[in-house]
This record gives sequence, C-alpha cells and structure tokens, in this order.
Amino acid sequence: MTIRALRSTAQRIRHLQAEARDLENELLRLVRRQAPELLELLGVGAITAAQILVSWSHPGRFRSEAAFASFAGVAPIPASSGLTNKHRLNRGGDRQLNRAMHTITLIRMRLDPATKTYVARRIGEGKSPRDAQRCLKRNICRQIFKILERRGQPDVEELARAA
Repeated sequence: MTIRALRSTAQRIRHLQAEARDLENELLRLVRRQAPELLELLGVGAITAAQILVSWSHPGRFRSEAAFASFAGVAPIPASSGLTNKHRLNRGGDRQLNRAMHTITLIRMRLDPATKTYVARRIGEGKSPRDAQRCLKRNICRQIFKILERRGQPDVEELARAA
C-alpha cells in the first residue's frame, strides 16, 4: 500500500510541476507582450514582472516615484528618537508587490557585483545590513517606476511619425 501511495504522490507532483511550467511560460509570453523592459532587469523573472504589472495597473496611477514606493511598502518610515536618526521598513502597502521587490533584491545581492558594492558601501557608511537592503529596495523601486512610466509615454520616434 505504501509503494502505491508514493507512486500516486510522485505522479501528482510531476503533473503539478508540468502545469506550473506551462503557467509560467504563459505568464512570460504575456509579460513580454506588455513590458519586455522589465524582463531585462537582473532578478526580474516572469512571476515577479507579472506581479509588478498587476500592482502597477496603468500609467498615471501613481503621482510620483515616492507614491509608488509607499504603495510597494519600500518607502522608509522615520523611527528617530532623541539624537538617533533612523528609518525602519514599511510593513504596509501591497504585500505581494513588496515580496516581488524583496525577491529581486535578494537575487541582485547574490549575483550582481555592482549591487554587492552598493550594499558594502552602505554598510561602510554605518547602516545595518537590513537598512542597506531597505535602501536597495528603494533604488530598485525607483528603477522600475522609471521604466513603467516611460512605457506609458509615446516614443519620440512615434511622435515624429504621427506629425
């Protein structure tokens, strides 16, 4: 009986893995059609890009990069007291978007030499590793905001053709 149960479980796992691959490929096709620029960023895959696009919704939804960062939960919150001047992580905002930003941050911290240098520099400035990661998340959010806002505006070449 145990062998039969294990075989059945293994078959179900293989079936679910194949289904997950198919769904991820479909997401990849959709993201490539909507915002291929996102997939060019280090650490952004089909799932994280899809989450960013779902949370983004449309150009003009956020009045500024700071509003987008606050919505993503990566804007710093002052936590100063007395002579200390600190910021802490924002626990609010869109948690799925924040998780996507966190995933991008972890991948970049592991693979990107420029990001490793940035984090080391921030730690050298006296920030804790968590604070350095918070600063990195904010930078990534700024980069994504610029890409998505630019995507919503007509290209210079398109304007020339229309005139």
